[in-house]
Amino acid sequence: MPLDTGAVADGLESSLTARASADRGPPPTLNSPGDVGGVLRAMRLYRKLDLEDLSEVTRIRVNYLAAIEHMRVDQLPARPFALGYVRAYAQALGLDGDLAAARFKVEAPDGAEPLRAPVGVRSETDPRLKTLVVAGAAVVVAILAWNVARRLPLDHLFAHKPPQRPAIGEVASAGKPRTADVGGPLALGAPLPAPAESTTPQPYVTPGLEQALGPSAAQAAAQSAAAQALPVGSRFVAGGPIYGVPAEQSNVIIQARKGASLVVHGADGSVYFARELAAGEAYRAPLIGGLTIDVSVPENFDVYVGGALKGPLAGPRTAANQLAAAFAPG
Repeated sequence: MPLDTGAVADGLESSLTARASADRGPPPTLNSPGDVGGVLRAMRLYRKLDLEDLSEVTRIRVNYLAAIEHMRVDQLPARPFALGYVRAYAQALGLDGDLAAARFKVEAPDGAEPLRAPVGVRSETDPRLKTLVVAGAAVVVAILAWNVARRLPLDHLFAHKPPQRPAIGEVASAGKPRTADVGGPLALGAPLPAPAESTTPQPYVTPGLEQALGPSAAQAAAQSAAAQALPVGSRFVAGGPIYGVPAEQSNVIIQARKGASLVVHGADGSVYFARELAAGEAYRAPLIGGLTIDVSVPENFDVYVGGALKGPLAGPRTAANQLAAAFAPG
């Protein structure tokens, strides 16, 4: 299918001229009567060419060439392409392409162009419109002035006000404080306390709630002892749940003296145990190779081996099977 580039191959004009007959009188020109499309069609017939021949030369579709000949502008593409097709069509026939495009612009004006003002028509305005505009502006100004006048404190311009008595301690023009009116210097007392409503009230505690939900006496004593640093060798006292393996499977217990997190990882990175231990809660560590114990605050955890306190954890990460060996006597 021919391309719509609008280009004309070099040397084709001479080949088309050679195909025309020389004994048919003068050829049509762009000044011939009729529209530019009819002139192009007459020139094509004069040279005994069909639309297919011109389509191969100009690379323009046959339906676009036919639309140009019959001035069917609505069947042509966008305006710049249509002008290029007309220019290429005329050049292929040996005519002035620019002159053909200019004539096409005049005979087929672009509908998107603004319309020109008609000749001989004067632009007149109704004189009453100016009067209405002036009257409306005057009304708006009068309303604004009336509203401003209502809000201005004009009483001080016409009424006489008695002189204001100076306040206590006001400095007179001589630079001395006026204290004669109050009988001497003023004595200032101590600052007053804050009003009662500005203080923060004590939080309300439901009666009996602490006794119903609080820990037992033994657990409370163990948690209180766990919150303090105990001497090495102290016996283990459970202050809460003991997680981990049963007692017969391990003799190493890690107890939280203060609240902190404890995570146990396997050799492959899997999580065996993870919990935020409260004060007094403990974990019995399985002595399995490859297990590591990670804590958030090492000094918050005490290590018990065989039921006796050996000291706090040495660091945030410890191998589980090395805890008993780490605290063994040298």
